Amino acid sequence: MFDGAVRKGAEGILVQVDVRAGAAATRVAGYRPARRDIRIDVAARAEKGEANRALAAFLAKLVGVPDVAIVRGARSRRKTVLIRGASRDAVAAAMARGGP
Repeated sequence: MFDGAVRKGAEGILVQVDVRAGAAATRVAGYRPARRDIRIDVAARAEKGEANRALAAFLAKLVGVPDVAIVRGARSRRKTVLIRGASRDAVAAAMARGGP
């Protein structure tokens, strides 16, 4: 599961996500194989970076590492997130759980 959406990069694990800001709750909403991304609902609004900060904090807590950064798509729904300090399998397992 998550083929293409979670992959190993030079500096850590890269995760392709599609973010829906302003959702009722922050959660992993599912995997979309055709787009090779993971849909994540974020309760924070997409204003002044609030949704990006909420996404990074959610993923850090979900995976259990402090080093999460958005490396592409900061102003877009489609983002590439870099997670350092975890294996690809650990990130994929955390995404499958869907919540901390």
